[in-house]
Amino acid sequence: MAKPQFLTPIIDLVFPPRCPLCGDPLAQQGGLCASCWTRLAVPGEPACSTCQRPLPDSVLRAGDVQCAACMAQPPRHAGIAAATLYNDASRELVLAFKRGKRIALADLLARLMVRRLPDLEGEWLVVPVPLNRWRLWERGFNQSALLAERIARTVHQPLVVDALERRKRTPSLGGLGKRARAEALRGAISAHPRRAVRLKGAKVLLVDDVMTSGATTDACLSALRKAGAAEVRIACFARVLDEALDQVGREDAPLAA
Repeated sequence: MAKPQFLTPIIDLVFPPRCPLCGDPLAQQGGLCASCWTRLAVPGEPACSTCQRPLPDSVLRAGDVQCAACMAQPPRHAGIAAATLYNDASRELVLAFKRGKRIALADLLARLMVRRLPDLEGEWLVVPVPLNRWRLWERGFNQSALLAERIARTVHQPLVVDALERRKRTPSLGGLGKRARAEALRGAISAHPRRAVRLKGAKVLLVDDVMTSGATTDACLSALRKAGAAEVRIACFARVLDEALDQVGREDAPLAA
């Protein structure tokens, strides 16, 4: 819920606005300093029209251009909208949000994600990637659900926070390869039985904080398709490109939990 505007001066007095990455003073809450904005890697053009993978500058910028991977094996989703590409800055923001429990960062991350979304025509169900109940209990919140709630409110689409459920506890995916991640998630995610009617024939915006190897989103896609969803788009804050997976495996196990 947005805070009343008249409270802003009081909040700023008690909690002076500071950049969540470097700590420098800011003019107002909820953003980054100019220097840290430049540290974020925002997907640009030209890029794959399906997965947003950056393409060489020699590729024509006009038209529906796909990367080699999407052409060789067309994905089951209708597109990925990533606010940033994974780098040190996005990593720090996600870890502060998820592990540092700085849930106020959800507003900033969600705003950046909304900017990358295409026009959503008709009704779309905004669905977060689920957490296992034990991990939810340990962390105290589902970071993807917080992002989904803010996105749904901004784009004026219905939020279905429990459309998917994680039926078994999976090990940390950090350090695992693509195949091992997929195996760890086999049978872990399914559609909630009480949401089956609503999911059938629906268009779904699947929300996650970080899309690493794609194993988690693939498991969610399988569950949504099995439930009869007509179309699924993916929205994430940070997208890890394949060439960065080894680095994530070595350094960032918390990102994959």
